Amino acid sequence: MSQLDRRQFLKLSGAGLIGVTMGSVSLKAFAADPVSLTDPVAVAMKYVEKSAVADKCDTCMHMGAGTEQHRSCAIFGGKLVNKDGWCSGYMKKP
Repeated sequence: MSQLDRRQFLKLSGAGLIGVTMGSVSLKAFAADPVSLTDPVAVAMKYVEKSAVADKCDTCMHMGAGTEQHRSCAIFGGKLVNKDGWCSGYMKKP
């Protein structure tokens, strides 16, 4: 069995850390799909992507944190919704 010296250990550790970080970033990017307006839950909740009312998804307690235009929503199982949208499950953040 071969022994790893310090230099080889650091190279392998650095490569592993970079691989894990990049893998998690790419998985996060592909993990969430946008909510379709024809999705049965979206239809039942009367979801719209552009709300005419003042209260929008951006100020709803079910919306995920962040600054992106589309963010995850607990009502739609983590799927992405437009921050300017609205649905009947809207609850203003405290």
